[in-house]
Amino acid sequence: QVQLVESGGGLVQAGESLRLSCAASGQTSSMYAMGWFRQAPGKEREFVSAIARSGGRTDYADFVKGRFTISRDNAKSTVYLQMNSLKPEDTAVYYCAARKVSYFERDNVYYEYNYWGQGTQVTVSS
Repeated sequence: QVQLVESGGGLVQAGESLRLSCAASGQTSSMYAMGWFRQAPGKEREFVSAIARSGGRTDYADFVKGRFTISRDNAKSTVYLQMNSLKPEDTAVYYCAARKVSYFERDNVYYEYNYWGQGTQVTVSS
């Protein structure tokens, strides 16, 4: 089992950047593929990005490609989401998630993930 704690959210203006962190504790975090999802008020949870256990594969939703970068430091049991060129439509609660699988497919499917953090609010003003 693993516990996830997100941090790094906040209020920024359009065009600015934020870096979210997701600290994992409990079972060795390198055993887990990790993902970021977000949920805006009145909208369904949506996939943002994912990274394989080794960090060798990554995936992004089309609406963040070229702006967001996911990475992980297994020595620190932490996953990061660098968000650049933020837009007002990026406003949402961002959740970190983990799944203990050996494959990378279906990384954008929320029910593939077994563990979730409490979320961190990102607000982008225009």
